[in-house]
Amino acid sequence: MLSCQEMTELVTDYLEKRMSLLNRMRFQLHIGMCRYCRSYLDQMRLTIQTLGRLPSRDERPAVPEELLRRFATWKK
Repeated sequence: MLSCQEMTELVTDYLEKRMSLLNRMRFQLHIGMCRYCRSYLDQMRLTIQTLGRLPSRDERPAVPEELLRRFATWKK
C-alpha cells in the first residue's frame, strides 16, 4: 500500500489521469482506507476547481491604473 507521503506526491498525476492502471488502483485503495488522504484529495479538487473560475490576467479590469489615476487627481 502507498504511504500518505507518496499519496501527496502522486495526487497531481492521479487527477490528471497520468497513472498506470496498477498505480491508480493502489492510489484508490489508499484513498478508500485513509480519511486524511481522502480529505487532501478533496481539497486539491476544490482548489483546482476554484482556480479554474478565476479570470485570466488579461481579463481583469485595469484596477491599478484606475487607482493611480484617481489618486493623481484626488486633491484637485
